[in-house]
Amino acid sequence: MNPILLLLIIITYFALLLWVAYRTGKGSDNDSFFIGNRKSNWMLVAFGMIGTSLSGVTFVSVPGAVGHDSFHYLQITIGYLIGYIMIAYILLPLYYRLKLTSIYGYLQHRMGQLSYKSGAWIFIVSRLVGATARLYLVVNILQIAILDSLGVPFIVTTLVILLMIILYTFEGGVKTIVYTDTLQTSCMLLGLIICSAYMLNHLNLGFFESLQQMNQLGYTEVFNTDVNSKAFFFKQVLAGAFITITMTGIDQEMMQKSLSVTKLKDSQKNMVTLGFILVIVISLFLFMGGLLHLYGQTEHVVSSGDQLFPDIALNHMPPFISIIFIIALISALFPSADGAMTALTSSLCIDIFGLKEKDIDDQSKEKFRKKVHLIVAAAFLAMVVLFKIINDNSMIGLILKLAGFTYGPLLGLFAFGIFTNYKVKDKLVPYICIAAPLISFFIDKYQQNIFGDFQIGLELLIINGLLTFFGLWLIRRK
Repeated sequence: MNPILLLLIIITYFALLLWVAYRTGKGSDNDSFFIGNRKSNWMLVAFGMIGTSLSGVTFVSVPGAVGHDSFHYLQITIGYLIGYIMIAYILLPLYYRLKLTSIYGYLQHRMGQLSYKSGAWIFIVSRLVGATARLYLVVNILQIAILDSLGVPFIVTTLVILLMIILYTFEGGVKTIVYTDTLQTSCMLLGLIICSAYMLNHLNLGFFESLQQMNQLGYTEVFNTDVNSKAFFFKQVLAGAFITITMTGIDQEMMQKSLSVTKLKDSQKNMVTLGFILVIVISLFLFMGGLLHLYGQTEHVVSSGDQLFPDIALNHMPPFISIIFIIALISALFPSADGAMTALTSSLCIDIFGLKEKDIDDQSKEKFRKKVHLIVAAAFLAMVVLFKIINDNSMIGLILKLAGFTYGPLLGLFAFGIFTNYKVKDKLVPYICIAAPLISFFIDKYQQNIFGDFQIGLELLIINGLLTFFGLWLIRRK
């Protein structure tokens, strides 16, 4: 496939995003940027959040992992659905009742200033790590597929993509992202369907025949019944529920969009609808992963993991499929990156720098917010370069692993606030939030010595949260 043609397609797609941003960003202010003036349509938010929840990692990593992990990821997805229901009926009523712009304002209300700042900093670190890992995966694929052949360095590619994101989020923020995410989610899902349909036709298989072939190769196993395995179904379902509660329910990026919906009831519809849709969509991604492995065998493809789908789409399929793949891939890239940059800007401005309380005029506040947005973009650039150095073969596993360390303290903080009536010694909270991930790291590192054959997987997040909860219990006061 001609790399210049693919590059022109990316530029055209970006021009469309800029047009949408221009149309939706007119007359925007800080309130539009942070929470979309609380006037977003819940159906648009729910549909757009599919793209944010999935990202390029799901688009590439989940299908690529089928050869090694079969359909086990569906166990985690069932947990996701449970988590979304819990968010809708436990966390959202709390956020709406307190009329929060930043959800970490709850920690200030419940525990104190340092607890509030600790929660905000944990989110900033967590989202920065997770979003840039997702961004790196897609940027690296575009680099290998298109820009290496044109002699463009990796750091230049990353910089240009970040500039693109800055351009269309700079003014409108959440108000713009609700619409751009809807467009991008549509393109990503169309890419999934078209690529799957092409492979079924090429392999001359029907839907059920393809499942039968996948089953013969062991790809369709959903539930792992080995209690000692990291992929044991109870561990995965439980971990999936808590991953959703932390990475959505107590994550400013995801809640920022939900809180932009006017009514609590509509926001709850958005959350529950998103949970059911994700089960269906991820099932389709796993099905496509099985097809990719069947297709790869017929075409003698040697790539695996995150490189399987890009290799097949760009080198072993017709040009029109390659174009669809690139459009779908960049559609998966932008929702996870633009929302993260906006949410990090919001959290830094409101939670860390106290922009809303600053005694300055609205124009000065807007200038300050834009400067912070540029600083966040610079941090994204540095982290993507770091991931390039690490260069893990399966980013989905790495992202979920990192989430276990970074989001655990947030889980413990919110759980303690919601399920107990105790206050805490606020000045000691930051030390608890640092100690819990460190202890979790050593538990994970030496788990074989501690537990023998029993393996800890994604439930490390729960252990981390429990350690934080226990630490807060130790520093409680009536």
